Amino acid sequence: MSAFDDTKHTIEKAEQILYKTYNRFPVLFDHGKGVFLYDTEGKEYLDFGAGIAVCGLGYNDPEYTAALENQAGKLLHISNLFYNRPAIDAGEKLLAASQMDRVFFTNSGTEAIEGALKIAKRYAYNRDGHGGHEIIAMKHSFHGRSLGALSVTGNDHYQEPFAPLLPGIRFAEFNDLDSVKALINENTIAVIMETIQGEGGIYPATEEFLKGVRALCDEHDMLLILDEIQCGMGRSGEMFAWQGYGVKPDVMTVAKALGNGVPIGAFLASGRAATAMVPGDHGTTYGGNPLVCAAADKVLEIFETREIVAHVRQVGAYLWKKLDEFAEKHDCVTDHRGKGLIQGLEFDRPVAPIVSKALLENQLVLISAGANIIRFVPPLVITEEDVDWMIEKLEKSL
Repeated sequence: MSAFDDTKHTIEKAEQILYKTYNRFPVLFDHGKGVFLYDTEGKEYLDFGAGIAVCGLGYNDPEYTAALENQAGKLLHISNLFYNRPAIDAGEKLLAASQMDRVFFTNSGTEAIEGALKIAKRYAYNRDGHGGHEIIAMKHSFHGRSLGALSVTGNDHYQEPFAPLLPGIRFAEFNDLDSVKALINENTIAVIMETIQGEGGIYPATEEFLKGVRALCDEHDMLLILDEIQCGMGRSGEMFAWQGYGVKPDVMTVAKALGNGVPIGAFLASGRAATAMVPGDHGTTYGGNPLVCAAADKVLEIFETREIVAHVRQVGAYLWKKLDEFAEKHDCVTDHRGKGLIQGLEFDRPVAPIVSKALLENQLVLISAGANIIRFVPPLVITEEDVDWMIEKLEKSL
């Protein structure tokens, strides 16, 4: 059987076996190296999606792979009834990078959001002795697919088939401080938002808005929860995007690039939020196991030793320049937004045909954000030469 026939047969089998909740592209990837992916037919693809902003170090990084192999030969799982050193080491590094006080490791970003919401609810219960509190979220946000995370995701399309969701969620306009003020009442206990909206179209919070929300939370004894699942871990040109604003959250969620491909997330808490929950309030069987934490520990170490964040600032500025030039050249591009290596081009038409043609004809991996935005979230280790090659392939695809 030829490689082409084998790929076709495998994809047909997948369509029969896997639950149909994704519309996948007809490509079967086999392995990766650096910022390139390779399919089962041997074709090379330049990756500007990074597994949806996950593979910050790219593919097959020798130092990272060695750390995984070493831990896999020692201990994979013991549950959270016992201590394990990789979780302690990774937690120590993550707290040092964020200057938060406590961390809880999860299996995903969605689970991190669930934990953050529980901190807010428990904090309010401890304070007032009852439930029934409200949380303010943002329109056009995205926080995950579980029922709790979906409840604070400001998109009717995602929510409607699964209603009723959590009660007490009210939605404000992102970057509109007055709309937040208008929703605050005696029951409001938290504001949750992405520091840079991802799925909603690559919209960074304005400094005025983020500082204003922080001030409102302080004034009304509310917790500020910042979702850094996509925009955190160096992607914005800061280790965490909020650090570029001089604003610190009470609770932060991270995932994606924290594990560089292994399933790990975390929620971190600071100050009054760090002691809100007590033993028995929350738990996880797999979260924080030795394998995923060894991966996260090595990622955090590499970020520091290789100065990944500084590299993102440099290459992110170059990507901004090249995308600006691209936008000026093409009338169909209506806007350019983002920071660091999380940027988006907005088009005056749906981008699915461009994304598909880039992949299938020009071997460039791109992903969208909504119907008319191409999202650029490549591995954080890309070079300026990679940006040039991407622009060349994007021109052909357009």
